[in-house]
Amino acid sequence: MKVLDSLHEECPLDKRTDWQFLYKTTGKYSGLSIVECKHCKLQGLFPRPNQKELYTKDYYQGKADYTYIDERDHKKFFQYVWKARIRNIKKFVNSGNFLDIGSSFGGFLESAKGEGFQVQGVEISEYASRYANDIGIPTFNGSLVEAKFPNNHFHVITMIEVIEHIENPSFFFQELTRILKPGGLLLLQTANFDGWQAKLEGPNYHYYMPGHVFYYSDTILKKILTNLGFGRFVSYFGVDFPLYAKLQKSRGSFQKWKDYLTWFRIAYYHFKSKWKRNGFPITSSYVLYAFKNR
Repeated sequence: MKVLDSLHEECPLDKRTDWQFLYKTTGKYSGLSIVECKHCKLQGLFPRPNQKELYTKDYYQGKADYTYIDERDHKKFFQYVWKARIRNIKKFVNSGNFLDIGSSFGGFLESAKGEGFQVQGVEISEYASRYANDIGIPTFNGSLVEAKFPNNHFHVITMIEVIEHIENPSFFFQELTRILKPGGLLLLQTANFDGWQAKLEGPNYHYYMPGHVFYYSDTILKKILTNLGFGRFVSYFGVDFPLYAKLQKSRGSFQKWKDYLTWFRIAYYHFKSKWKRNGFPITSSYVLYAFKNR
């Protein structure tokens, strides 16, 4: 395999810079080069586009080639999932300072605020962060490192489909650990590359995108966080909220009664996510709850 000598980023798990070429993607975003750490098998995207240039106003309004669904268009329906997730979080942490990184327009934090948390967002987009601040959700415009939050400050930190966007993850994981209180909860939602879905689809897997920089697994994330002083983990293969919330959210995009037939596909995937084969989940949908040691 071809070794990419020009990639000098440190692997967040084994601290080495020993990467090798894995393959070119063949899915929606074809032609991306995927590399792999020779030792722990963490995957990464290299070379990669300028990340700051990806997250324009068009990205947040759903108008770019590589884009995000504008949560404001269907906020009523997104709230089913947001509120269900907050209810699950409160099984572990009932109150306190709540940070959402990649908080977009602040909708998820509104739900957390409604449940009594003291909320704070971090959002790289000036367009999205300005809107969040205007609706009363305090949001720092910039990176987590630039925000310079105090040590041991947050009871809950959430990153919903965000950790895969982060460059220099070794330093970033250290920063997450620094600002999380002992006993606090770190919630990460991303694709689990231990899952059969990612393994079998290989270069055609839909999660390979221009803005996704590193690709994690349940095994690798737990090892990274264990090395940083996390001692308890709860893995959700699928999502951390009930099927009902997912079905209700999907209604936001329905145009005709036949669209309700998609509920069969959504339900099948939801339950399939709970199944395993040879010890590994069938799908790669995944949420990790990690608790910092006291």
